[in-house]
Amino acid sequence: MISQLSWKIGGQQGEGVESTDRIFSTALNRLGYYLYGYRHFSSRIKGGHTNNKIRISTKPIRAISDDLDILVAFDQESIDLNAGELRPGGVIVADAKFDPKVPEGVQAQLFAVPITKIAEDLGTSLMKNMVASGASWALLGLPMEVFNRAVEEEFGRKGAAVVEKNIEAVKRGGDFVLEQAGGPLEAFRLEEADGKQKLFMIGNEALGLGSIAAGCRLMSAYPITPASEIMEYLIKKLPKFGGTVIQTEDEIAAVTMAIGANYGGVRTMTASAGPGLSLMMEAIGLSGMTETPLVVIDTQRGGPSTGLPTKQEQSDINALIYGTHGEIPKVVIAPSTIEECFYDMIEAFNIAEVYQVPVIVATDLQLSLGKQSCEPLDYDRISIERGKLVTEELEPNEPGKLFPRYAFAQDGVSPRVLPGAKNGIHHVTGVEHDQEGRPSESAVNRLKMMDKRLNKLASLRISDAVKFDGPSEPADLLVVSMGSTGGTINEAQDRLAQDGIASNHITVRQMHPFPNELIEPYLSRAKKVVVLENNATGQLANLIKQNVGYHDKIVNLLKYDGTPFLPSEIYKACKELN
Repeated sequence: MISQLSWKIGGQQGEGVESTDRIFSTALNRLGYYLYGYRHFSSRIKGGHTNNKIRISTKPIRAISDDLDILVAFDQESIDLNAGELRPGGVIVADAKFDPKVPEGVQAQLFAVPITKIAEDLGTSLMKNMVASGASWALLGLPMEVFNRAVEEEFGRKGAAVVEKNIEAVKRGGDFVLEQAGGPLEAFRLEEADGKQKLFMIGNEALGLGSIAAGCRLMSAYPITPASEIMEYLIKKLPKFGGTVIQTEDEIAAVTMAIGANYGGVRTMTASAGPGLSLMMEAIGLSGMTETPLVVIDTQRGGPSTGLPTKQEQSDINALIYGTHGEIPKVVIAPSTIEECFYDMIEAFNIAEVYQVPVIVATDLQLSLGKQSCEPLDYDRISIERGKLVTEELEPNEPGKLFPRYAFAQDGVSPRVLPGAKNGIHHVTGVEHDQEGRPSESAVNRLKMMDKRLNKLASLRISDAVKFDGPSEPADLLVVSMGSTGGTINEAQDRLAQDGIASNHITVRQMHPFPNELIEPYLSRAKKVVVLENNATGQLANLIKQNVGYHDKIVNLLKYDGTPFLPSEIYKACKELN
C-alpha cells in the first residue's frame, strides 16, 4: 500500500473537469485524507485545455507533486500535454471516443473507457464526468458509498432522479474499468486515512471566511481573476451576518466605496488582482492621507497588462510597496498557508483600524485558487481591536474650533470619530491639512503631519512576520520565500537532508514595513542564501538587499513561466550550490 498518490483530470474548459475534480476530492476529504490541488485553466470562458491535479496523502502536504500516478483524459491533447508527468507504471483512463494513444516513451497502462457513450446511454453526455470519476475511484478500490454521498451533495438540489442517474454513471464507469483491469489496482491502494474531519478550501474562501470573522460586513469589488471567488463566497455568506456585497462598475469605485464605508464605521474590504490594484493606487493614497482604515486583497497573477490572468506569479511586490505616489504609511502582509489566509485577514482589519492605515493582503494564484486540506480553525484566537475609535460622548469644542481628528499624538495615531458624533465634526480632504482637517500649505505643518503619519508604523510587526522552518542548528544554506511556495521548499529540504545537505527556510510574511532586524540574523549565519520567487526580476531578493544587505550571499531562483515551482526544481538548484 502507498501513503500518497497524485491524480489529474484534463480536457477542454467547459467539459466538466472542474466538477469531476470537486466531487472526487470531496469524497477523499470525507475519508480523512490530506489533499493539495492545483488548477491549470485557460483564460477563455469556454474551450482551451484545462486540468486539475490533486495530491492525496495520509500526512499533511502543501505542494503539488513532481510526478503523476493516474491521468484521466477527455481528449488526446490532455494525454499529450500531461503524460510526461506519469511515473513508470502510471495509469491513463481515457475516453474511448477519441481512440486514445500513449505517447512514445511514456510507460503507462491505458484504460480506454467509453466514457461519452456510457453517459449518452444514460440520457446525456454531460454525465461523462461522473463516468470518468467512477472509473478512477474504482481503480483505487475506495468505498463507493462515500463517493455516492459526495454525488448526492453535488446534485441533491436538482432532485432524486438526477442524483440516481449520476450515481448510475459512476457505477457503470467503475464496472467497465474493473472488468478491464481485473479489479482494483493493488499498486495504487492507499493506506487508510486518519478519518479526522478537515476543512478543505481554497485560499480565497479562507480569506472570505477570515474577513467575516474579523467583523467585515461590506465588500465592494469588481470581478477579476483570480480574486473573484472571494466575492462569490461572500455573496453567499455575508447576508447571513447582516452584511452585503456590492459589485461596482470598476476597481476605482470599489476602493473608494470601501474607504467611504470604513469612514462611516463599517469594516469593509475590497479584493482584486494586479490590473485592478493599479487602478486603486490613487485611492489607496487617499486612505493614507486621510488616515482612514482600508483593507485590500491582491491576488497576484501573471502580468504585465492582461498578461497571464489564470497563471501563477509573484510580481506585484514592487507595486504593493511603492505603487502609490507620494509617501504614506502602508502595511503589506503575505500569507503563505490556508490557515494564515484566515488569521491574517483578522489581523489586517485590526491593524487598519489601530494604525488608521491601508493594509494590503497579498496572495498569489496558487494560494488563492489551490484547494487544500486545512486543520480546524481556532476561533478563540479572534479578537477585534478598533484602536482609538472614540465611542464616549465628546466635550463641546471651543468656539471656532473643530474636533482635532488629526491631532499630533505621540504615537502618531490620532483619535477617530464616526460621522454624526456630537461635537466630532471635522474636515476630511485629500490635500495636506491641519489637526482639524482644514487644508494647509504651511511648511511647518507639512513636516509635522508627514512625520506623524510615517512614524506610526516604525515598530509594527505582525504575528510571525518572518516564519522559520528548519533544524534548530545553523545551516550553511538558507532558502527565503514568500506566499505559496513554502510547502514545496520544505519537500525539497527533505530531499536535501537525505543527501546530507542541511538547510533552513524562512518565509517573509510582512513585506512592508520590512522586518530588517528579524531577517538579518538568518542571513548572517548562512553561507548561501537562495531567494525563491515567481517573477523575472527578483523583487523579493532586491527588497532584502536594499533593507538588509548581504548582496554577496544572495542567489536568485526565479520562475516566471506561469507555473508553480516543483520540489524537484528547488532540490536540483540548491544541490548545485552545495
